Amino acid sequence: MKKLWIILAAVFVFSFAILGWVGMEIFRQAPPIPREVVTTDGSVLIPDGQIMDGQNVWQAMGGMQVGSIWGHGSYVAPDWTADYLHREAVFILDNWSAAEFGVDYESGTSEQKAVLQQRLKDLLRTNRYDEATGRLTVAPIRVQAFEENLKHYSAIFSNGSSDYAIQKNAQSDPVKLRQMNAFSSGPLGLPWRTARTILSRTLPISRPSRLSAISRRAVPSSGRASV
Repeated sequence: MKKLWIILAAVFVFSFAILGWVGMEIFRQAPPIPREVVTTDGSVLIPDGQIMDGQNVWQAMGGMQVGSIWGHGSYVAPDWTADYLHREAVFILDNWSAAEFGVDYESGTSEQKAVLQQRLKDLLRTNRYDEATGRLTVAPIRVQAFEENLKHYSAIFSNGSSDYAIQKNAQSDPVKLRQMNAFSSGPLGLPWRTARTILSRTLPISRPSRLSAISRRAVPSSGRASV
């Protein structure tokens, strides 16, 4: 009987030791949250505090019930960070392709696509975060993508979308929508590590259709979500 108690105690101690180690690793490897995001020419895209303000907006509207951020949240709508990254990548590829080859990305040749894909990987995987200042510097093309995604998500949260499990007027304040976009934008709010993961899964990239960006089951048109 005593032997069984010793085994139980050993299992108990070992299990909690593993949990403690995993918790420490999660904390140690967590990507930083930039104090602010600026462009290469010094313009401020996301000012100090806007990312965390966006988190507050997200939580206040019950965002964890209508999708996830970095995989944390409901399973009835998309992971917004992954959706943001995919749309950003598609926007950048189309922009580059139109400027250099005169066609959108999907209409380019395999050689042209390969060149643009590698350039995109280099752009998103490069660590431009300054730990000393808490500042993340991004290229101007990513600012354009940010603004384009802001329009897209503003329409979804203002007009509603059954595909995204969002009710009409879930959020319509332009200031709060911008804050929320800053929070959910993986490559900006929480930079290169997410970009690396998403790119390795999504390249080659195709243009998103109405449902292609939806990574989880859509809910009925009422937009009600449950965990």
